[in-house]
Amino acid sequence: MAYFTSRTENGRHFLQIPGPSNVPDRVLRALDNPTMDHRGPDFGVLGKTVLEKLKPVFGTEQPVIIYPASGTGAWEAALVNTLSPGDTVLMCETGWFAHLWQELAERLGLKPRLLETDWRRAADVPAIEAALRADRAHEIKAVCVVHNETSTGCTSRIDEVRRAMDAAGHPALLMVDTISSLGSVEFRHDDWGVDVTISGSQKGLMLPPGISFNAVSAKALKAADTARLPRSYWDWKPMLASNATGYFPYTPATNMLYALDAALDLLMNEGLANVFARHERHAEATRRAVRAWGLEIQCEDPRHFSPVLTAVRVPEGHSANALRGAILERFDMSLGNGLGRLNDRVFRIGHLGALNDLTLLGALGGVEMGLRVAGVPHSAGGVKAAMDLLSGNA
Repeated sequence: MAYFTSRTENGRHFLQIPGPSNVPDRVLRALDNPTMDHRGPDFGVLGKTVLEKLKPVFGTEQPVIIYPASGTGAWEAALVNTLSPGDTVLMCETGWFAHLWQELAERLGLKPRLLETDWRRAADVPAIEAALRADRAHEIKAVCVVHNETSTGCTSRIDEVRRAMDAAGHPALLMVDTISSLGSVEFRHDDWGVDVTISGSQKGLMLPPGISFNAVSAKALKAADTARLPRSYWDWKPMLASNATGYFPYTPATNMLYALDAALDLLMNEGLANVFARHERHAEATRRAVRAWGLEIQCEDPRHFSPVLTAVRVPEGHSANALRGAILERFDMSLGNGLGRLNDRVFRIGHLGALNDLTLLGALGGVEMGLRVAGVPHSAGGVKAAMDLLSGNA
C-alpha cells in the first residue's frame, strides 16, 4: 500500500519536524522481531532490562514507569497520581504545549495558576520564586514546567527552577515535561530534585510514537498515598508492583520495548555526553544559517536556545505555511508548523534524534531553496554558514 499519496516517493523524504523524529534502521529492525508472550519467562528479562537502561537517560536511580500512551497520557498520570481535586498547580505558559498541559489540569478538576510569557523565552524563574514566596499557606501543590517547549524552541533551566523553589522554602512537587528533550538535552532528575519527569518515545529516544514515561521520586510516591484524583489505568502502584519482576499489570507494547532496548543501546554506545554535544552543535549550525538568511529566531534569549529545534519567524506579510507547503512540494521535506498564536508566523526546523552533519546540511539546503521558491525575503549563504561550523572552518 502507498501511504504517502501526496508526494512522489523518489529518494529520501526529509522529516525535519521536531518529532516524531526519524527512526534508525536498527530500531526498525528491532520492532520487526516476533511478538513474545508477555507473561512468559523471557519477557521478564526484557522488562527489567529496559527499565534499568532507562534510568541513566533520565539521570535517576528512582523508578521509571512505562505506559502504552502518548506524552499526553504521561501528563495525566503525573497529575492524577499526586494531586487531589481542587489542588492549585503553578504552571508556566512558555508555549503551546504548556498551554495544553494547563487545559488538561483544568479538565481534571485542578486549579492552574498561570505564569504567562511572550512565547519567546523559557520559564520565568524569578516569577516562580515570587509566586511561591507569596504562597504562605502552601496552597500550591505542584510546579509544572515544560523543559523544552517544542512550539517555540525555548529550553527552560530546570536546575534554576529547583534553586528558586528551595530558596522560597516551598514544599510543592516539581513536575517537568521532557517529552521533546529527553535523550537530546542533558537532564538530571535526581540532581535537580525533580519529583515527576514526563516523557515520550517519539523524539530524542528515536522511536515511533506509542509509549510514554513517568520517572518518580520518593516524595512523589509518598504524595500518591494521599492523592484523591481518580485513577485506574494510570495508577503507579500496580505498575511498580509488576515492574519489580519485569512485568506489567496489563498488556504492554511488547514490540515497542524491543525498539526501546535498541534505541537505548544506540544512545549509550555514542555516550550521552556526546549525544548532547552533537545536538548543541547542530542547533548552533542551524541558528547560524538562520542569521545568515537574515531571519529572526523565535527564542530571544541565547541562554534558552533549544538544542532540539529552531523556530524561525517569517517576515511580516509572508506565510510560514505557504513556505512549508512549497518546501514539501518541491523538495520533499517536512518542517514543523506554527502552533497556537504562532500559526503561520513561524516554521520549525527539527534537528534531533538520528541526525548527522550531512542530513542537517540537506535540510538547511531545502530551507534555503524553499525561501527562494516561496519569495520570502532573505540573504543567501545560510547553508555556507552552517557548513563552515560543521567543517571546522568557522
